[in-house]
Amino acid sequence: MSTSSIAIDNNKLMYSLIEAFPQNIDDAINIALNATLTKTNSSFDYILICGMGGSGIGGKLVSSWVQDEISIPILFCQDYIVPNFVGSNTLIIASSNSGNTEETLSATEDGRSRGATIIAICSGGKLKEYCEKWSFDYIIVPGGNPPRSSLAFSIVQLIHVLNHFNLIQDSFFEEIKNAKQYLIDKKDEIQYSAKELAKFVQNKQLMIYSEVIDEPISIRARQQFNENSKLLVGHHVIPEMNHNELLGWTGGDSKFGVLFIDSGALHPKNYRRIDFTKTFIKNKTPFIHTIKSEGKTRIERSLYLIHIIDWSSLYIAMNNNIDSIEINVIEDLKNYLNQ
Repeated sequence: MSTSSIAIDNNKLMYSLIEAFPQNIDDAINIALNATLTKTNSSFDYILICGMGGSGIGGKLVSSWVQDEISIPILFCQDYIVPNFVGSNTLIIASSNSGNTEETLSATEDGRSRGATIIAICSGGKLKEYCEKWSFDYIIVPGGNPPRSSLAFSIVQLIHVLNHFNLIQDSFFEEIKNAKQYLIDKKDEIQYSAKELAKFVQNKQLMIYSEVIDEPISIRARQQFNENSKLLVGHHVIPEMNHNELLGWTGGDSKFGVLFIDSGALHPKNYRRIDFTKTFIKNKTPFIHTIKSEGKTRIERSLYLIHIIDWSSLYIAMNNNIDSIEINVIEDLKNYLNQ
């Protein structure tokens, strides 16, 4: 089979995976409702989510959704070892769709050696075996597809774990159910926005800007354009970029396209900052695009934007006859590390 034919077939598969995202939310809720987790008398001072790439972004999204309610910090480990503060007062959530991510496995073992409580989210693999060995709880999610296409399973199980320990309220389950229906109701609107965004990104060096609380959406966008579209993309957050990267635009030019992400609930000062930033950047490139969300809750608004971005990243791959699923260089890296 030719490379072009493989790309077409894989893009059809990715199409079906993105299309299934709303249904995945329902499936993930059913998994959560049937999961058996152990009650503990532990009182946690920290939550540490260990996960890489498509398995890790769910934690950052959920953290942004619950930050106004949860009373302890949610931190992230995307490395082989955990921070020194980790101990018996820490809840570690290990997220690896394959169950074989070496950084997550290593960090989980490091956390265990420090006495942390550990719960895993995986489709099986070494992480499941590890949890069985040490009698840690784990939730099994579907595997076999690219982790970036399994976001619904990650975010729902993370919400379930936090709720299980009474760290967040039951209302988050209702919000994500409503978000699922919202995506279905807004299907045509989302498709239109995704195709417009794909046209905008074509043949440009893309930079993405958002407010801090929406940075997980920017990260998801960067990852999807990296993996599905095979594009090198940068991102930064406002107001921080106004203190450094804004000056970098002195050397900007029209090869850049700039995407602003607006979740519809920004701080008033940041709206003014964005207005100024857009005006300044327009002196360097005319290619500025904004995707603005809709929805009643932060979860609805976030998933609305993410669904646009996911579709857009695939449409770029299809337009350029690029295989959205191919990850050869990552497999080469894994083989190199195992030599």
